[in-house]
Amino acid sequence: MLSYMDTQSTEKAEQVHAPASPSLVLRFMASPTDVIMAGTNSVHGGRVLQWIDKAAYACATGWSGRYCVTAYFGHIHFTRPIPSGHIVEVRSKIAHTGRSSMHIVNEVLSADPREGKFTRAADCLVIFVAMDENGKSTPVPKWVPQTEEEERVEKAALSRFELRRDIEASMRAQTYSADSSAPELTTRFLAKPTDVNWGGNVHGGTAMEWIDEAATAVTTNWAGRQTISVYAGGIRFYNPIHIGDLVEVRARILRTGTTSMHLSVQVYCCEPRKGVGGLRKALHSTMTYVAIDDDFNPQPVPHFQPTTDEDKRLHAHDLSLKALRDKYSPLPLIEHEQD
Repeated sequence: MLSYMDTQSTEKAEQVHAPASPSLVLRFMASPTDVIMAGTNSVHGGRVLQWIDKAAYACATGWSGRYCVTAYFGHIHFTRPIPSGHIVEVRSKIAHTGRSSMHIVNEVLSADPREGKFTRAADCLVIFVAMDENGKSTPVPKWVPQTEEEERVEKAALSRFELRRDIEASMRAQTYSADSSAPELTTRFLAKPTDVNWGGNVHGGTAMEWIDEAATAVTTNWAGRQTISVYAGGIRFYNPIHIGDLVEVRARILRTGTTSMHLSVQVYCCEPRKGVGGLRKALHSTMTYVAIDDDFNPQPVPHFQPTTDEDKRLHAHDLSLKALRDKYSPLPLIEHEQD
């Protein structure tokens, strides 16, 4: 299987073109079609992830001059909802380059257009890999920090390498079967032409929108009220999804807190003629949702008590991921990340 990760390579990148600016800003209006549920006025987390993916993609292709693929999304913090009608600003900037990889820091802000005061709504790190005409990873121009702030951001991006490695290894080691009484939901559909980028594969952001939709459905059902995403991590892409592929999204609650629900969401795909027996994993993620009232105040959720051996193992697995994040304590990508 082709590995997209080459994040620690120190080889001198082969300059194939004059790189564009290492940063990019997109600005647009959040519309009513960005809201996932009737009766709400807030953009859902999956749409925010799609915006981030598109901005980071534009930044990566501009720098590399190549078609690029999403390899990893990590440490996605949703700090507040974005209302429909707000002006949205997505800021993407390169923080580090490997041989063919680009680590891109992203920040999403929004403002009431009547006031024009932008405040942060989400931030995360995305890794893209440049590809050649044969679908192989290809060198990108080397990015060199020029200021103290850029040096700080690069150091913060590199501080996540060991954490990312250990989280990915832990997630790969888990198995999910029918031996479970956990709240879960499976959706199936075909990937549409409107879901793909100009390289012929489904946008990473579109796949993450599918993840959010499935996770929202299962958490809303379990909580019996509206839920919102507050965190997503360990989103690793394994295989591309093509037009017409059969797509299966599996969302399962692993454990609950007082107001939170922690999930594993996996996406599988294959050609429809192969049927569900031919499904292969396309991506895997962990998500955290919180139940809220109409004023966005956290609300209690029913407690999920694992009963089967698999449920107990996955409950412990989710706690181990939290312990890993506490152990490594990566440096903040955004200076005001603690706000």
